Amino acid sequence: MVKCYTSNHNHGRDHHFPANVACDRHAPAGAFTCREHGLQNALDESGVTRPQLAFTRMVACGHELHFAASICRGRCLRNLLGSFVVTHPRPASSRDACPLKSSSSSGWNIFYSKMMFGVENGIAARKASRQYMEMVDNSYLTSSDEVHKLMLRTESTFIEHFSNSNRSQGKNLLRSKANKERHRITFSTGFFFGCSISLIIALVLIIHARNIMGTPGQITYMETMFPLYRFFGFVVLHVIMYAANIYFWKIYRVNYSFIFGFKQGTELGYRHVLLLSFGLGTFSLCAALLNLDMEMDSQTKDYKTFSELIPLFLLALVIAITLCPFNILYRSSRFFFLTALFRCIAVPFYTVNLPDFFLADQLTSQVQALRSLEFYICYYGFGDFRQRRRNTCRSNGVLTTFYFIVAVIPYWLRLLQCIRRIIEEKDRMHGYNAIKYLLTIVAACLRTAYTLNRGATWNITAWVFSGVATLYATYWDIVVDWGLLQIGCKNSFLRDKLLVPHKTVYYAAMVLNVLLRLVWLQTVFDLKFSFLHRETLVALLACLEIIRRGIWNFFRLENEHLNNVGKFRAFKTVPLPFNYQEDRDQDN
Repeated sequence: MVKCYTSNHNHGRDHHFPANVACDRHAPAGAFTCREHGLQNALDESGVTRPQLAFTRMVACGHELHFAASICRGRCLRNLLGSFVVTHPRPASSRDACPLKSSSSSGWNIFYSKMMFGVENGIAARKASRQYMEMVDNSYLTSSDEVHKLMLRTESTFIEHFSNSNRSQGKNLLRSKANKERHRITFSTGFFFGCSISLIIALVLIIHARNIMGTPGQITYMETMFPLYRFFGFVVLHVIMYAANIYFWKIYRVNYSFIFGFKQGTELGYRHVLLLSFGLGTFSLCAALLNLDMEMDSQTKDYKTFSELIPLFLLALVIAITLCPFNILYRSSRFFFLTALFRCIAVPFYTVNLPDFFLADQLTSQVQALRSLEFYICYYGFGDFRQRRRNTCRSNGVLTTFYFIVAVIPYWLRLLQCIRRIIEEKDRMHGYNAIKYLLTIVAACLRTAYTLNRGATWNITAWVFSGVATLYATYWDIVVDWGLLQIGCKNSFLRDKLLVPHKTVYYAAMVLNVLLRLVWLQTVFDLKFSFLHRETLVALLACLEIIRRGIWNFFRLENEHLNNVGKFRAFKTVPLPFNYQEDRDQDN
C-alpha cells in the first residue's frame, strides 16, 4: 500500500491506495497526480468512504488524472451539502403523512373515523368503523419505523461528515427555516407609497394653481422634459405589475422561483418589489417637482441649466444602483436581471432560457421607454438642454432613423431567440412564433412611418399589416401562451387544469387582452383629444400596453407551471426548497 496525503483539509487523516497507484508531489500545492487506468477500481478496493475523497472530481488528460484537491473537494462538498439538504425533508414528509404507532390514534384514527362517519348512515352499522380502525392499527403503513430509521441514518451521516460531529449545527443546516418577515420592509413600502401619493397630489395642485399648462412654454416643456420623466413612470408601473404578478403567483401556488431559476430563498417577494417601485416613484416625483419649482421661481431662473440636468442625474443614479457591485439593495436579483439582459442582447451566442425570453417579452412592451432613453442621449448629447427651444432630436435625419430602429429592437431580439430555438430544438412552433415577431416588426415600422409621414398609402399599409399582426399575436397569446380556447376540455373554451377557481377571470382576461391589443388603432386613426397633449396620449397608451403585459405574465407562467408549455424543463415535478437562509440574510 502507498500512503498519499492530498491536502491540509483532511485534518491530518491519510488515505491508503493500492500499491499499483503511483502518486507524486510534483504538482502544485494542494494537488497531486495519480497514474492509473483503473483508478475507479482502486478507489473501490481501498474501501475509502470519506465523502471528501470519494466524490472528488477527476479531470482526464491523456493517461493522467490530475486532482485539483482543494478546488474539486470544495465544489463536491457544496454539491453533497445541497443533496443532503434536498433529500432530508423527503422522509420527514413521509413521516408526517404516515404517523408511527405512538401517534396513530391521533393521526390515522381521526382521518379514518371521519371517513367512516360519512358512510355510517348508509351502512347502518357502527361496528364497521371499529373493524376498519383495527386494520389501520395493524397495517404496515402505521407500524413501520423504516422512515424514522432512514432519517436517523441521514442525520448521523451528515452530522459526522459536514458539521464535525456537532449535532445541533448539523440539524440546523438540515432542517429548513421559515423565512423571516422583515417589518422594516413593510414599513418602508408603506412610507414610500404614501410619499408617492402625496407628491402626485402636490404635482397636480401646482400645475393647476400656477396654470402651467396654459403658459407659452407648455408645448416646449411637453416635448422636451415630459419624455425624460415619463421613462421613470413606465418603469415604476411595470415593476408594480410584476409585484402584483408575484402576489397572485404566491396565492395560486405558481412556483415562479423554480420556473425562473431563482436561488431558493433569495428571490424577491412582492413587498420588496413594491419597495423598489415606490422608492423610484418617490425620487422621480421629487425630481419633477424640483424642476418645476426652479423654473417657476424667479430667484432660481438663472440656474435653468442645472434644472435641466435633474432628470439626467436621476437616470445616472438608477443606473449606478443597478450596476453596483456591493452587496446592497438585493445584489443577487440585480445581477440575475443583468445576466438575463446580457443574454438577451447576445442571443445568438447563448441557449435561450425562460428568463431570457420572458425579459425580452417585457421589453416589447417598453418601446416608449426605449424611445425615451434614445431621447436622453439626443437631448443631452447634442446639448439641447442648454437651450430648450432648440429641438435637434425632432429634425435630425439620423435620429429619426434610430426612432425606427429602437421600436423594433425588442421584437428583433425575440425573433433571434426563436431562430436560435429552431436551430437547437428543431421544433416548428418556434418558426410560427418567429413569423409573429416578423409581422410585428413590419407593422411597427409602418406605423412609425405613418406617424412621421402622413399619407393615404402609409395609412392603408399600416392598417393591413397591423391588423394581421394583431390577429396573429392575439391568437398566440390566448391559445399558445395561455393554453386557453381548447376544444373538448371540461372547462368550456378554457383548459383542463386551472389554478384560479373563478372561470370568469379567464374570460375577462381574454377580452381585455384583445381590447388592449388594439391600442395601435389610435396611431392609424390619428385620434386627437383637445384636453390631452400628444405626448400625454402616447404615454397613456404605453401604460395600457404595460398593464396588458402584466396580465399576460400571470397566465403565461400559470400555463408554464401546469403544462411546461415552453419545454424549458425536462420534468414537471416541483422540487423541495433548499435552505439558503444565510444567503438571504446577507443579501437583504
